[in-house]
Amino acid sequence: MNSINLLEIPAAIIALLIAIIGHEIMHGWVAYKYGDTTAKNSGRLSINPLIHIDPFGSILVPLMTYFIPLLLGASSGFLFGWAKPVPVNLMTVIRNGGYNAAMQVSLAGIVYNLFLATLMSIVLLSLAQPTEADGIGYLFFYLLVMKLMLINVILAVFNLLPIPSFDGAHFISYLALKYNIRAVAEFFAKAEPYGMIVIIIILVTPLKIPLVMWPIEALLHLLLN
Repeated sequence: MNSINLLEIPAAIIALLIAIIGHEIMHGWVAYKYGDTTAKNSGRLSINPLIHIDPFGSILVPLMTYFIPLLLGASSGFLFGWAKPVPVNLMTVIRNGGYNAAMQVSLAGIVYNLFLATLMSIVLLSLAQPTEADGIGYLFFYLLVMKLMLINVILAVFNLLPIPSFDGAHFISYLALKYNIRAVAEFFAKAEPYGMIVIIIILVTPLKIPLVMWPIEALLHLLLN
């Protein structure tokens, strides 16, 4: 299956860009539906990848977590990354739609990732397992569909975690504010600068097994069965 191995990296790159860019655009699109034109005015509702790529989150982090281990001979790494956050004025969103609208903005990217993962699982189950006899085009398409499903599941799981600065934490903050539990929102606001430290701790310790790997495996099992 040498052809598949050669096509795996470009398929993963394209899948990652589709997953993270679409995730960010959805935040801005839902905010726009509630009257916030910040993302639209800044040109961030475009699908042009160049305006969304973050040098650290879209290039360096994926290289460290996935592509470098792959190039060094590992079967695969743990692909993770993000695009530049789409600017959103949550005050406008809350003014027009309340905290429910803010929660919808927070979950918009996750819903996109789960929808795309579900769609790709349906496509994947309809495809025949590739062999060396298949053309390069089919091999690449199969790998792209598989990577799209996997990467979107990973992003959805990560963003659902209540990690400061991540979507799950934003959702909990607005849910708490809706019921006037301000201490929770204040905690996440103060902890936001430490979100990346929390991510690193999760990735390099056994915590990643129950918090990340088990949910990913459960979701993939559900999608493929």
